[in-house]
Amino acid sequence: MKAVFLDRDGVINRYPGDAKYVTKWEEFRFLPNTKKAIALLNKNKYKIFVISNQAGVGKEIYSQKALDTITKRMLIELKEFPATIDRVCYCTHREEDNCSCRKPKAGLIYLATKATSISIKDSFLIGDTIRDVLTARAAGCKSILVFSGKEKPDNSAQWEMQPDYVFANLYAAAKFIVSAD
Repeated sequence: MKAVFLDRDGVINRYPGDAKYVTKWEEFRFLPNTKKAIALLNKNKYKIFVISNQAGVGKEIYSQKALDTITKRMLIELKEFPATIDRVCYCTHREEDNCSCRKPKAGLIYLATKATSISIKDSFLIGDTIRDVLTARAAGCKSILVFSGKEKPDNSAQWEMQPDYVFANLYAAAKFIVSAD
């Protein structure tokens, strides 16, 4: 069984900006064709997992309850499309907590796939930062960097690791994944 792991901010919804957070549902904005991309992956039998650092909770910028509300509303809107996310896993720790689940460590991927028959090496992680690329490498899956969030193509000379693939957005990445299958 194969999966696609998705970062949230900058991949599914609009990137809020450096050092900024989506703190309530009213600030959450789906990026164009996100629902269509997830539905395409669903149709092609990929399990979809959201794995995202959400340190704003650990920093007390917003509450766990606010994060839960955002997640619930996101899943409801996707389901109405219809598009399905199989599981959402967040790391709410701060960087200095040095936990095993904070990306670029692979803990969220292992948590998401616990008790599943997912083949991580046959799966993809789609993110908008080099931290996501490093996470994919740490877990042993293929990395896709999208330019719909934080990272920009002009910065490629400074990247500490090159992604396996790059695309403009989640929909372009999803079309590639299903065509390569």
